[in-house]
Amino acid sequence: MDIKQLTYFLGIVEEGNITKAAQKLHIAQPHLSKQLKLLEDEVGVKLVERSTRKIQTTDAGKMLQHRARQILELMDITMKELKDFNEGLQGTLSIGTIASAAGSLLPEQVYKYHQKYPGVKFHLRECHTIEILELLNKGIIEIGIIRTPFNADHYESILLPSEPMIAATRKNFFEEEQQHISLKSLIDKPLLIHRRYEKMIVEACRQSGFEPTILGTIDDTKTILLWADKGMGVAIVPKDWIGLISSTNLKYIEINEPALITGTAIIWKKNQYLSSVTKHFLDNLEI
Repeated sequence: MDIKQLTYFLGIVEEGNITKAAQKLHIAQPHLSKQLKLLEDEVGVKLVERSTRKIQTTDAGKMLQHRARQILELMDITMKELKDFNEGLQGTLSIGTIASAAGSLLPEQVYKYHQKYPGVKFHLRECHTIEILELLNKGIIEIGIIRTPFNADHYESILLPSEPMIAATRKNFFEEEQQHISLKSLIDKPLLIHRRYEKMIVEACRQSGFEPTILGTIDDTKTILLWADKGMGVAIVPKDWIGLISSTNLKYIEINEPALITGTAIIWKKNQYLSSVTKHFLDNLEI
Protein backbone atom coordinates (compact mmCIF):
# COMPACT_ATOMS: atom_id res chain seq x y z
CA MET A 1 0.00 0.00 0.00
CA ASP A 2 1.40 3.40 -0.96
CA ILE A 3 0.30 7.03 -1.11
CA LYS A 4 -0.72 6.81 -4.75
CA GLN A 5 -2.98 3.82 -4.07
CA LEU A 6 -4.64 5.65 -1.17
CA THR A 7 -5.18 8.69 -3.40
CA TYR A 8 -6.76 6.49 -6.06
CA PHE A 9 -8.97 4.75 -3.49
CA LEU A 10 -10.23 8.05 -2.06
CA GLY A 11 -10.96 9.29 -5.57
CA ILE A 12 -13.10 6.23 -6.26
CA VAL A 13 -15.15 6.31 -3.07
CA GLU A 14 -15.65 10.09 -3.20
CA GLU A 15 -16.87 9.99 -6.80
CA GLY A 16 -18.84 6.77 -6.27
CA ASN A 17 -17.94 5.72 -9.79
CA ILE A 18 -14.67 4.40 -11.24
CA THR A 19 -15.15 6.12 -14.61
CA LYS A 20 -15.72 9.53 -13.01
CA ALA A 21 -12.83 8.96 -10.62
CA ALA A 22 -10.51 8.07 -13.51
CA GLN A 23 -11.50 11.28 -15.30
CA LYS A 24 -10.90 13.36 -12.18
CA LEU A 25 -7.54 11.69 -11.50
CA HIS A 26 -6.54 11.94 -15.19
CA ILE A 27 -5.71 8.26 -15.54
CA ALA A 28 -7.14 5.43 -17.64
CA GLN A 29 -10.13 3.57 -16.21
CA PRO A 30 -8.61 0.06 -16.63
CA HIS A 31 -5.49 1.17 -14.73
CA LEU A 32 -7.60 2.58 -11.88
CA SER A 33 -9.68 -0.62 -11.68
CA LYS A 34 -6.47 -2.64 -11.57
CA GLN A 35 -5.06 -0.50 -8.73
CA LEU A 36 -8.25 -0.99 -6.72
CA LYS A 37 -8.04 -4.78 -7.23
CA LEU A 38 -4.36 -4.82 -6.21
CA LEU A 39 -5.18 -2.85 -3.07
CA GLU A 40 -8.00 -5.22 -2.12
CA ASP A 41 -5.71 -8.22 -2.70
CA GLU A 42 -3.02 -6.66 -0.52
CA VAL A 43 -5.27 -5.88 2.45
CA GLY A 44 -7.22 -9.12 2.02
CA VAL A 45 -10.73 -7.64 2.26
CA LYS A 46 -13.30 -6.27 -0.17
CA LEU A 47 -13.31 -2.46 0.01
CA VAL A 48 -16.18 -1.68 -2.38
CA GLU A 49 -19.20 -3.43 -3.85
CA ARG A 50 -19.29 -2.82 -7.58
CA SER A 51 -22.40 -2.33 -9.72
CA THR A 52 -22.96 -1.09 -13.25
CA ARG A 53 -23.80 2.44 -12.15
CA LYS A 54 -22.38 3.16 -8.69
CA ILE A 55 -20.07 1.56 -6.17
CA GLN A 56 -20.88 1.10 -2.50
CA THR A 57 -18.18 1.30 0.18
CA THR A 58 -18.01 -1.68 2.53
CA ASP A 59 -17.44 -1.27 6.27
CA ALA A 60 -13.76 -2.09 5.73
CA GLY A 61 -13.67 0.44 2.91
CA LYS A 62 -15.15 3.13 5.13
CA MET A 63 -12.48 2.48 7.74
CA LEU A 64 -9.74 2.73 5.11
CA GLN A 65 -11.34 5.87 3.70
CA HIS A 66 -11.09 7.53 7.14
CA ARG A 67 -7.48 6.41 7.64
CA ALA A 68 -6.47 7.36 4.10
CA ARG A 69 -7.67 10.91 4.64
CA GLN A 70 -5.66 11.13 7.86
CA ILE A 71 -2.52 9.74 6.20
CA LEU A 72 -2.73 12.08 3.21
CA GLU A 73 -3.45 15.05 5.47
CA LEU A 74 -0.41 14.18 7.59
CA MET A 75 1.69 13.94 4.42
CA ASP A 76 0.56 17.43 3.36
CA ILE A 77 1.36 18.87 6.78
CA THR A 78 4.77 17.18 6.80
CA MET A 79 5.63 18.58 3.37
CA LYS A 80 4.53 22.04 4.49
CA GLU A 81 6.66 21.81 7.62
CA LEU A 82 9.69 20.74 5.62
CA LYS A 83 9.24 23.57 3.11
CA ASP A 84 8.81 25.98 5.98
CA PHE A 85 12.03 24.91 7.69
CA ASN A 86 13.83 28.12 6.74
CA GLU A 87 12.82 29.76 10.04
CA GLY A 88 9.87 31.62 8.58
CA LEU A 89 11.90 34.25 6.78
CA GLN A 90 9.59 33.84 3.79
CA GLY A 91 5.90 33.04 3.62
CA THR A 92 2.45 34.49 4.20
CA LEU A 93 0.86 35.45 7.52
CA SER A 94 -2.89 34.79 7.31
CA ILE A 95 -5.06 36.63 9.85
CA GLY A 96 -8.80 37.09 10.31
CA THR A 97 -9.80 40.07 12.41
CA ILE A 98 -12.80 42.00 13.64
CA ALA A 99 -13.01 45.55 12.32
CA SER A 100 -12.03 47.33 15.53
CA ALA A 101 -8.80 45.34 15.90
CA ALA A 102 -7.96 45.92 12.25
CA GLY A 103 -7.95 49.64 12.92
CA SER A 104 -6.44 49.74 16.40
CA LEU A 105 -4.43 46.68 17.46
CA LEU A 106 -3.06 45.31 14.19
CA PRO A 107 -1.36 48.23 12.42
CA GLU A 108 1.35 48.72 15.05
CA GLN A 109 1.90 44.98 15.58
CA VAL A 110 2.12 44.29 11.85
CA TYR A 111 4.49 47.21 11.30
CA LYS A 112 6.91 45.97 13.98
CA TYR A 113 6.73 42.44 12.60
CA HIS A 114 7.36 43.66 9.05
CA GLN A 115 10.44 45.55 10.21
CA LYS A 116 11.88 42.31 11.58
CA TYR A 117 10.65 39.96 8.82
CA PRO A 118 10.45 42.02 5.59
CA GLY A 119 10.15 38.90 3.42
CA VAL A 120 6.80 37.88 4.90
CA LYS A 121 3.59 38.84 3.07
CA PHE A 122 0.20 39.37 4.69
CA HIS A 123 -3.23 37.93 3.98
CA LEU A 124 -5.79 39.83 6.08
CA ARG A 125 -9.54 39.18 6.22
CA GLU A 126 -11.81 41.60 8.09
CA CYS A 127 -15.05 39.93 9.18
CA HIS A 128 -17.26 39.01 12.12
CA THR A 129 -16.22 36.65 14.93
CA ILE A 130 -18.36 33.75 13.68
CA GLU A 131 -16.85 34.02 10.20
CA ILE A 132 -13.34 34.14 11.67
CA LEU A 133 -13.98 30.91 13.61
CA GLU A 134 -15.19 29.25 10.40
CA LEU A 135 -12.05 30.37 8.53
CA LEU A 136 -9.87 29.00 11.35
CA ASN A 137 -11.67 25.67 11.35
CA LYS A 138 -11.26 25.34 7.58
CA GLY A 139 -7.55 26.19 7.78
CA ILE A 140 -7.92 29.27 5.57
CA ILE A 141 -6.35 31.47 8.27
CA GLU A 142 -4.00 30.58 11.13
CA ILE A 143 -4.75 33.43 13.56
CA GLY A 144 -8.05 35.06 14.51
CA ILE A 145 -8.67 38.24 16.48
CA ILE A 146 -12.18 37.97 17.87
CA ARG A 147 -14.58 39.10 20.58
CA THR A 148 -14.93 36.94 23.66
CA PRO A 149 -16.44 34.61 24.68
CA PHE A 150 -15.38 31.61 22.56
CA ASN A 151 -14.98 27.87 23.08
CA ALA A 152 -11.63 27.60 24.88
CA ASP A 153 -11.66 23.80 24.45
CA HIS A 154 -10.86 24.21 20.75
CA TYR A 155 -8.52 27.18 20.68
CA GLU A 156 -5.32 28.51 22.21
CA SER A 157 -5.53 32.20 23.01
CA ILE A 158 -3.94 35.40 24.20
CA LEU A 159 -6.54 37.44 26.07
CA LEU A 160 -6.35 41.20 25.64
CA PRO A 161 -7.52 43.70 28.29
CA SER A 162 -11.30 43.90 28.78
CA GLU A 163 -13.10 47.16 28.07
CA PRO A 164 -16.44 48.71 29.04
CA MET A 165 -19.15 49.31 26.48
CA ILE A 166 -20.00 52.86 25.51
CA ALA A 167 -22.97 54.82 24.26
CA ALA A 168 -22.30 56.41 20.87
CA THR A 169 -24.86 59.05 19.99
CA ARG A 170 -25.53 62.54 18.68
CA LYS A 171 -24.46 65.14 21.20
CA ASN A 172 -28.02 66.28 21.94
CA PHE A 173 -29.06 62.92 23.46
CA PHE A 174 -27.20 63.56 26.73
CA GLU A 175 -25.83 66.52 28.62
CA GLU A 176 -22.69 67.88 26.98
CA GLU A 177 -20.43 67.47 30.01
CA GLN A 178 -21.35 63.85 30.79
CA GLN A 179 -18.43 61.41 30.49
CA HIS A 180 -20.14 58.45 32.19
CA ILE A 181 -23.75 57.31 32.37
CA SER A 182 -25.62 54.57 34.17
CA LEU A 183 -27.50 51.93 32.24
CA LYS A 184 -30.78 53.40 33.55
CA SER A 185 -29.99 56.57 31.59
CA LEU A 186 -30.96 54.55 28.50
CA ILE A 187 -34.55 53.94 29.61
CA ASP A 188 -36.89 54.81 26.70
CA LYS A 189 -33.92 55.70 24.47
CA PRO A 190 -33.99 54.08 20.99
CA LEU A 191 -31.07 51.65 21.07
CA LEU A 192 -28.90 50.42 18.21
CA ILE A 193 -27.04 47.21 19.03
CA HIS A 194 -24.92 44.57 17.38
CA ARG A 195 -26.61 41.18 17.16
CA ARG A 196 -23.66 39.54 18.95
CA TYR A 197 -24.31 41.65 22.07
CA GLU A 198 -28.13 41.57 22.00
CA LYS A 199 -28.55 38.95 24.73
CA MET A 200 -25.96 40.56 27.00
CA ILE A 201 -27.46 44.06 26.64
CA VAL A 202 -31.06 42.94 27.09
CA GLU A 203 -30.20 40.90 30.20
CA ALA A 204 -28.23 43.83 31.69
CA CYS A 205 -31.16 46.20 31.12
CA ARG A 206 -33.60 43.78 32.72
CA GLN A 207 -31.30 43.40 35.71
CA SER A 208 -31.45 47.19 35.99
CA GLY A 209 -35.24 47.05 36.05
CA PHE A 210 -36.34 48.01 32.55
CA GLU A 211 -37.05 46.56 29.13
CA PRO A 212 -34.79 48.16 26.49
CA THR A 213 -36.28 49.93 23.46
CA ILE A 214 -34.29 48.37 20.62
CA LEU A 215 -34.70 50.29 17.38
CA GLY A 216 -32.20 48.23 15.39
CA THR A 217 -30.31 44.96 15.76
CA ILE A 218 -27.54 45.16 13.19
CA ASP A 219 -24.74 42.83 12.09
CA ASP A 220 -22.45 45.41 10.52
CA THR A 221 -20.10 47.36 12.79
CA LYS A 222 -19.95 50.63 10.88
CA THR A 223 -23.66 50.68 10.03
CA ILE A 224 -24.53 50.88 13.75
CA LEU A 225 -22.32 53.94 14.18
CA LEU A 226 -23.59 55.55 10.97
CA TRP A 227 -27.20 55.23 12.14
CA ALA A 228 -26.24 56.77 15.47
CA ASP A 229 -24.43 59.54 13.60
CA LYS A 230 -27.70 60.35 11.79
CA GLY A 231 -29.42 60.73 15.16
CA MET A 232 -31.60 57.64 14.88
CA GLY A 233 -30.69 56.34 18.33
CA VAL A 234 -28.02 55.44 20.86
CA ALA A 235 -25.52 52.79 19.74
CA ILE A 236 -24.22 50.54 22.52
CA VAL A 237 -20.83 49.36 21.34
CA PRO A 238 -17.41 48.24 22.65
CA LYS A 239 -15.09 51.07 23.57
CA ASP A 240 -12.53 50.27 20.89
CA TRP A 241 -15.10 51.10 18.19
CA ILE A 242 -14.37 54.78 18.84
CA GLY A 243 -13.04 56.31 15.65
CA LEU A 244 -14.22 53.58 13.26
CA ILE A 245 -16.12 56.27 11.35
CA SER A 246 -15.18 59.90 10.84
CA SER A 247 -17.75 62.07 12.56
CA THR A 248 -17.91 65.31 14.50
CA ASN A 249 -21.54 64.63 15.46
CA LEU A 250 -20.97 61.57 17.63
CA LYS A 251 -20.37 61.73 21.36
CA TYR A 252 -18.94 58.67 23.13
CA ILE A 253 -19.94 58.11 26.77
CA GLU A 254 -18.75 55.22 28.93
CA ILE A 255 -21.53 53.11 30.49
CA ASN A 256 -21.01 52.31 34.18
CA GLU A 257 -22.31 48.76 34.14
CA PRO A 258 -20.16 45.73 35.19
CA ALA A 259 -22.34 43.39 33.10
CA LEU A 260 -21.43 45.29 29.92
CA ILE A 261 -17.75 44.42 29.64
CA THR A 262 -16.27 43.11 26.39
CA GLY A 263 -12.98 41.45 25.63
CA THR A 264 -10.82 40.68 22.62
CA ALA A 265 -8.64 37.63 22.12
CA ILE A 266 -6.03 36.45 19.65
CA ILE A 267 -6.77 32.78 18.99
CA TRP A 268 -5.51 29.82 16.99
CA LYS A 269 -6.62 26.19 16.79
CA LYS A 270 -5.34 23.72 19.36
CA ASN A 271 -3.17 20.83 18.19
CA GLN A 272 -2.82 22.24 14.68
CA TYR A 273 0.36 23.02 12.80
CA LEU A 274 1.34 26.68 12.81
CA SER A 275 3.72 27.99 10.16
CA SER A 276 6.98 29.54 11.29
CA VAL A 277 5.81 32.99 10.18
CA THR A 278 2.76 32.65 12.45
CA LYS A 279 4.81 31.42 15.40
CA HIS A 280 7.17 34.38 15.01
CA PHE A 281 4.24 36.78 14.91
CA LEU A 282 2.80 35.38 18.14
CA ASP A 283 6.22 35.38 19.82
CA ASN A 284 6.79 39.02 18.89
CA LEU A 285 3.42 40.38 19.99
CA GLU A 286 3.67 43.36 22.31
CA ILE A 287 0.38 43.60 24.18
